[in-house]
Amino acid sequence: MSSNTKIDDTLRERIIAQPDVILEDQDLMRALIAANERAMGGNIVDLRGIAMDRLEARLDRLEDTHRSVIAAAYDNLAGTNQVHRAILRMLDPTEFETFLRDLGGEVAHILRVDAIRLVLESVQNDDDPAVKRLGDVLSVAEPGFIDRYLTGGRGGPQRQVTLRQVHDNDNRLYGDDAGYIRSEACLRLDFGEGRLPGMLVMGAEDPHQFSPQQGTDLLTFFAGIFERSMRRWLA
Repeated sequence: MSSNTKIDDTLRERIIAQPDVILEDQDLMRALIAANERAMGGNIVDLRGIAMDRLEARLDRLEDTHRSVIAAAYDNLAGTNQVHRAILRMLDPTEFETFLRDLGGEVAHILRVDAIRLVLESVQNDDDPAVKRLGDVLSVAEPGFIDRYLTGGRGGPQRQVTLRQVHDNDNRLYGDDAGYIRSEACLRLDFGEGRLPGMLVMGAEDPHQFSPQQGTDLLTFFAGIFERSMRRWLA
């Protein structure tokens, strides 16, 4: 009499009819491989089993990479939608003061930043009543301030977009919020020939929201649109 356990006929017929069910079940396949290794004994090296383990590990790595790529694609799409919505909102106002107030309100909310400041270099002081009314969004600085702020006074080539963590903030930019800002995106603005440069600064309480390792394509696009809008107002 055989000591081998007989499989139920109904189950056997189902397996023969649908073998893919077993092949696609990772836990079941592991159990079958383990049973096969026990049947061969400890003195036999199963190269097929080793190869399958390596292939399985490689498949797991590929699946992780696949998930990471998909997640990055979704994040990029979400970021693109955010910037497009912010630009549409920015183009709505028909008055400059409303344009700036929206910048510090709805536009900042859409971009999910905690503060937005527009810095304009000027040889005049910031005693203008309009500047004082918009002090929570607009800041007027002396010529050369933007270069010093972006480079820390060290000079060097200028990038249009600078992403970085911050520790000591300039109160002239963030005012009462300076103590809470931990990272920022600085967008250098060119308003055209004969005009001093400007800078749009986005500040965040999250120290990891802006970092040098991140891409700047979307913010560069946003800066280009903002420059063109400002040229219209300055004209």
